[in-house]
Amino acid sequence: MWSPAANDRALAHACMDVSTGRYLSAHEVLREAREDFEVRAHRSLVLASVAADSDLAERWLAEEPGPEAALLWARVAMLRALRMADVGDRRQGALARIAQTACERAAKLLPDDPTPWVAQLALARLDRPRDPAPQGLLTAPPGPWYLFAHILRLAPWHREAHHRFLSFFFTRYGGSSSASWDVAAFLSQRAPADSSLRLLPLVALVEDYNPSALLADRTWEQPQWITTAMGIYRNWFPRVADYRFTPVLDLAYLAHALFMANREFEAREVFTAMGPYASRMPWSAFGDPEDQLTKARRSCGLPVPHDG
Repeated sequence: MWSPAANDRALAHACMDVSTGRYLSAHEVLREAREDFEVRAHRSLVLASVAADSDLAERWLAEEPGPEAALLWARVAMLRALRMADVGDRRQGALARIAQTACERAAKLLPDDPTPWVAQLALARLDRPRDPAPQGLLTAPPGPWYLFAHILRLAPWHREAHHRFLSFFFTRYGGSSSASWDVAAFLSQRAPADSSLRLLPLVALVEDYNPSALLADRTWEQPQWITTAMGIYRNWFPRVADYRFTPVLDLAYLAHALFMANREFEAREVFTAMGPYASRMPWSAFGDPEDQLTKARRSCGLPVPHDG
């Protein structure tokens, strides 16, 4: 199932309501997650992806203003600005300013919630701030370090914040391969051994994938990447059972790395933990995601669940 809500049934129900123009259940799932920053970030992003093509966020904010309405509006405005930037639309500047204002409004309503600041971090790739990097990075790439540091004071291991920050340094957004490698290594090494943030170098590896490079698909078989994947499998993967909801995207990156490293036994366990749910990344970086995922699952001796 290519559902970003995965087994978060309350979120899936809220997404259905949002798609039909109703926001009460969206308010409930966001309010319930006020103290769980990871869930609040994920839910607000998924809901925003459903609401972005309608006027629901604006209408909710006008009819019943509050922290949850302001957060969804910030997320929707963020997505719209990023989408326009990605297609080179001249409206991106105006939409980015709207999104920035929306993020600042949401942050004022719940100052301890890092989510509006994470949305601002996502927008940073549009204006490319150049704060100096801290010591410890070989390339010392400038970037939105001050904003990132503020988020870390609110939530030191915030998953989306780390991924948004890393993406700032991707080549496709104006960064470089050397900078993204450096940042991925720096962030993962400072994270606890059992943290999903140890996956960041694997994310950078997929981002840097060049199918025309010599022996490109053999990269994951190199000792350093086998060690990375197996370390995550041993230290983080056992913790997944304690998650409130299945972290499908993180599991997908781990399963992919293990599969590419010819560790089918371990990959099979990770696929099994995902249940019937799937994410398009990282598979879409290698071709049609359904074809790539089907191939990987079958190589690991697993059936392919019917899409639903």
